[in-house]
Amino acid sequence: MRCCLPAPLAALSALPSPCDVLRSGALLVPALLRTAAARRAGRRHPDSLIAVHLELVTLAEDRAVITWYTGIPGTDDGFGHPLPAVTEGEVVYGTHPARLNRTAAEDGPTAHHYVELTDLEPGQTYYYRAGSRGVAATPTPLHLVRGNAVGTSLHGLGSVGGPYSFTTPQPPPGRHLLSIALCNDLHLGETAAGLVAGIPLIRGVSQAPGLAPYPETMSRALVEEARRRGADLLLAAGDVSADGAPRDLAEARRIMDGFGTHGQDYFVVRGNHDRPGQPGAAFHDAFLDTFHDGAGPAYFARDLGGLGIIGLDTYEKEGAGGDAGGLGAEQLSWFRARLKERGDQPTVVFGHHPLAVRDSVFPMGRGQRLDRRQARAILDAYAAAPGVFLHHAGHTHRNKRTVLPQAPHVTQQEVSAVKDYPGGFCLLRIHSGGFALNHYKPGGAPAREWAERSRRVAGGLWPHHALGRSVTDRNSVTVRDLSGVTGPLIRQREAT
Repeated sequence: MRCCLPAPLAALSALPSPCDVLRSGALLVPALLRTAAARRAGRRHPDSLIAVHLELVTLAEDRAVITWYTGIPGTDDGFGHPLPAVTEGEVVYGTHPARLNRTAAEDGPTAHHYVELTDLEPGQTYYYRAGSRGVAATPTPLHLVRGNAVGTSLHGLGSVGGPYSFTTPQPPPGRHLLSIALCNDLHLGETAAGLVAGIPLIRGVSQAPGLAPYPETMSRALVEEARRRGADLLLAAGDVSADGAPRDLAEARRIMDGFGTHGQDYFVVRGNHDRPGQPGAAFHDAFLDTFHDGAGPAYFARDLGGLGIIGLDTYEKEGAGGDAGGLGAEQLSWFRARLKERGDQPTVVFGHHPLAVRDSVFPMGRGQRLDRRQARAILDAYAAAPGVFLHHAGHTHRNKRTVLPQAPHVTQQEVSAVKDYPGGFCLLRIHSGGFALNHYKPGGAPAREWAERSRRVAGGLWPHHALGRSVTDRNSVTVRDLSGVTGPLIRQREAT
């Protein structure tokens, strides 16, 4: 099996320079020491549980999703992580830090807490504390990226236990037209998260004995949560399998068929893991067999009643997957022509490899993005196509929003992997006057348990990379005229 560590550490054929590695090591060592100190402090906690890993996952104009974990002090599951303490959890909140006069509680006891605050007022600042049995939950530390896991406030309110704060955004202007679930990196067939071929010191994280394979658990939870959140379409931006094996691609399709009909309700593009074998090996394209009836190409464009959807095959070549992504000359020419012909149409583009990768805690080689020349060609095409408003990518397994100066009207949204921490997808809500992007973790106990277990990838430092440095890396609103989107999905919703 090819390396299955999330992409920033997996591109062995595109390793970073020694300077990059030393620079990254200088960052990681202090964080490891701080993490060890925090664990020692947790064991000394006088109560019978600790409440940790507090995260503000979702922030929309009318709701917020807050998660945390409760463990038993002094225990260790073998990965430096406390064993679960099953108990109740609640969030108290209000519009003033001294008056937290509203309460949201869970339906029942758990160690993997997930509380959704609803009926919030747009543009309002809220203060909150989360906890269990009187123990205040403490945030996921994001020292390496100077990040904030629990809110939008940068003023350090309540550094120990809260209250923490966030400000709800205004909704996108105009009426809601449709919603699209953006996802990637399902990795059906993978058996251990965090392994790197040839680097024995990096320890992978496997599913607990007796439980279903985690890619299946997380992918099924994705489909269920996307439907529950009202997604009309689902776009899967590659690496739906771990190695391009026919059985894994077929399983990925069976799971996504639970959302709807391929080519109508959901669309899939290829990632580097969806290419089988090594260079020179006998080549059989099971991806085309599974999703395109055996006929190419693996890229496409659809017009869904005024909304353009363009799916790119960003690994249109044979290879081991660790090198830069690449489009063939024919695909690139087709893409340019499509945008030139319909440059004013509101359009979403999705493909596996990002156009650029910035602000990563881990050293990044060229294997983490699209070929530089092709990325520039795509950005040049965007500059002349004012209708394109979003480029969705996976591969880096992180939540990251980027606006590039060559095409400032296009939001590049990297979305974290479905398969492991933090899991889930990004819901794109299109309104006539703009759009919102909101990250959702999957619901359901098995998915939440695995997401917590898999945060230990990369020695427990994976949250620094994958969650998103700020709330706006996973939740944002953009004002934009999208009134030209009036497709059959909207008419069907109005008819019902």
